[in-house]
Amino acid sequence: MGQDAASLRLLVGTYTKGSSKGIYTLSIDTSTGALSAPALAAGAPNPTFLALSPDRRTAYAVCAGDQWASSFKVDGGSGALTPLSQRESGTGPTPCHIAVDPSGHIAVAANYHLGLAAAIPLGPGGALGAPRVVAHSGRGPHPTRQTTSHVHSANFSPDGRFALVCDLGLDRIYTYRVDRDGIRLEAGDPPHVESAPGAGPRHLAFGAGGRHAYVINELDNTVVAYDYLPSNGGLVRLQAVSLLPAGYRGEATAAEVRVHPNGRFLYGSCRGPDTISVFAVHEPTGTLSPVETLPCGGRGPRSFAVSADGRWLVCAHQDSGTVSSFRIDSATGRLSGPAGAAEIPMPVCVVFLS
Repeated sequence: MGQDAASLRLLVGTYTKGSSKGIYTLSIDTSTGALSAPALAAGAPNPTFLALSPDRRTAYAVCAGDQWASSFKVDGGSGALTPLSQRESGTGPTPCHIAVDPSGHIAVAANYHLGLAAAIPLGPGGALGAPRVVAHSGRGPHPTRQTTSHVHSANFSPDGRFALVCDLGLDRIYTYRVDRDGIRLEAGDPPHVESAPGAGPRHLAFGAGGRHAYVINELDNTVVAYDYLPSNGGLVRLQAVSLLPAGYRGEATAAEVRVHPNGRFLYGSCRGPDTISVFAVHEPTGTLSPVETLPCGGRGPRSFAVSADGRWLVCAHQDSGTVSSFRIDSATGRLSGPAGAAEIPMPVCVVFLS
């Protein structure tokens, strides 16, 4: 299947603990949902999470080794990646999440094991400047998962003025003002909002227009809707909804949250039951109501992505070593499929290149 108007190209980040060699690329047929055979886009050690520059010409990955991030030049047609730059950190364990601001000049990265977040200057040609790091400390109530800070993600506000940082270990979502001159994170006012004890905030997604934010909590398997305050980057809690299928009593850890491009639907994945839950987003309140929960097509739905046209969802299943595609009904938000499947060892993160 070639890369043309009838297909979209994706990148997939992986763990390279087994047979994986790095970042992979594949295409989805936009008429059928079939996925092409994956090809290695770039060799890299544990490139688990990926982010793209606004023009999609540069990809950034958190990789194993003594650096905060690596950058790659993107061939939009083939999906091949050419290494550009790495930035040494000297801090040990690899970050787990990275995001790029709307201007393409700053990245924010999260380090789960060390409880750190960093602002990273992005220069021309994929250059990575010195990271400016902030550290969290403390603990939460969970006896094994919250013995210290675990910063799991960092995202920019829609206007790029603030960074919102989810700390799974402390049950907090921090707000930092982004100093665009010094390229550093400055504590917000207020500095954070508390999650429910033991919730474990993991990832965050903004709703349409940036009026609301949604946080998926790994430990209590909920999505929480917040009013977002653009004046100070603050969050006001509105509602919590469960991701667990009715009657499910087994182990479960929620993973990824995305909002449909039309803003009317939200999707959340949950490992254990191995499901994707669909919620309707009600405007202007931003509250959620359940639409459906269905099998994700594999084991361990670590992450997934929704195409820019809102027609396709592609999910990465870390435990089964597969990715699956689902067709999205843009009127109802419902998913049908899997429409296509491909094998990639230990896939973690999916991004659409086109």
